[in-house]
Amino acid sequence: MSAPPLELAERALEHGTGQTQVTVIGERSLTSRFARSRSTQVTAVDDTTVEFLCATDGHTSTATTNALDDDSLRDAARRAAAAAEAAARTHGKPGGDPGLPVPAETPVRPSDGHDPATAELGPALAGSALQAAFTLAERRGLEAFGIWTAGEVSTAIATSAGTSVHEAVTDAHMRVIARDPGGRSGFASHTSMRSADLDGESLLRRAADRVDLREPLTLPPGEYPVVLEAEAVGILLDFLGALAFNGLAHAQGRGALVDRLGTSVAAPAVNLADSPRYPSTLRRAFDAEGVPKRPLPLIQDGVANAVVHDTRSAAAAGGEARSTGHALAAGGDPEGPVPTNLVLVGGGAADEHELAAPIERGIYVTRLWYVNPVRERETLLTGTTRDGTFLIEDGRISSPLRDLRFTDSALRLLAATEALTAAPRLVSEADLYYRRFAHGQVCPALRAQGFRVTGATV
Repeated sequence: MSAPPLELAERALEHGTGQTQVTVIGERSLTSRFARSRSTQVTAVDDTTVEFLCATDGHTSTATTNALDDDSLRDAARRAAAAAEAAARTHGKPGGDPGLPVPAETPVRPSDGHDPATAELGPALAGSALQAAFTLAERRGLEAFGIWTAGEVSTAIATSAGTSVHEAVTDAHMRVIARDPGGRSGFASHTSMRSADLDGESLLRRAADRVDLREPLTLPPGEYPVVLEAEAVGILLDFLGALAFNGLAHAQGRGALVDRLGTSVAAPAVNLADSPRYPSTLRRAFDAEGVPKRPLPLIQDGVANAVVHDTRSAAAAGGEARSTGHALAAGGDPEGPVPTNLVLVGGGAADEHELAAPIERGIYVTRLWYVNPVRERETLLTGTTRDGTFLIEDGRISSPLRDLRFTDSALRLLAATEALTAAPRLVSEADLYYRRFAHGQVCPALRAQGFRVTGATV
């Protein structure tokens, strides 16, 4: 990047006309994928994108450029403004965009989500983490599959309404699947703002401990007590963010909490918040519209408390609704806002073995995979368990099971939750196929009743 991000955003804004937001995103990242205990692909990204959002009579349009000279910035600004004006002429009436949010009255507080050592993106860290995993895998007679990635993302926003904010954040993630020659596998992952926290040997050991060489049992369909590890809980919470706490879906009558705010939707032990400054989360200071992020309780003692908003969804909701700092895109994402710093408070159990102790016959799940929504209003999901599914018998995690297909409601599972482990941890799916936006869920393992199994995978 030839100029500091905020300086570039403010320079680009000079080319805008009318209501304009300029967002400058600079990504520097390193990703190493591996399979069968050897590196298969290494990708480095060093990119700066400037996006113009222009609004005319309630209609918006965007244009982007990777060229940072004034002529290119001027052209992108012109294209965004022309498209917004054309949309206004075509529709012949005001659109639904509420306009740019007013700047925060107090300066945006820095998120402290940046680690200088991670920002150096030294390939030696990736190499040593992979080699440690490969070495232990060989000693255990296994092969290692997975990914190591770290990145720095700098975001600057300048608007014609007066907003001017900037921050840089870092993130790092390593996922390891240990597999034996017969195809049995175990899984472990770690996410942090610091790449130095990614310990390949430790992750391989955790994954390998879940590889059971005994012939897996087949569990018939039915409802079973379940212990879900943090990775599995995190996926459920991620879907709840979109299906239950999405303010646009709520305003349009599609959300799972329509007519349920202020009522009990989960067990009394469940306390869930969006906490952008929680120590172990991937912290951020503001959203994609430059609105400051603040803690927001979503479920308190089992009672639904709130949904999240960007400027567009708050306007759709009407009344006293205001942006809660959850915009995913300038002008609002078409799918609506979602919480990206979910924190589920832990309980009193020491570990998954203590969670399993009261269960006479049930299931221990380390990971959920290929999960998709079935009925959004019910938060009904379907998917499979993967990379470590075990039978619980007489209070002990015992025999391996074939991976299971399930169809169950995420909110129902929270309502059926009986206990949680004391120490929540950050988990993430680390989606790397779009513009880098690292987020995750801080959550414990939990025990719930009535996990609905519909069959076993092949």
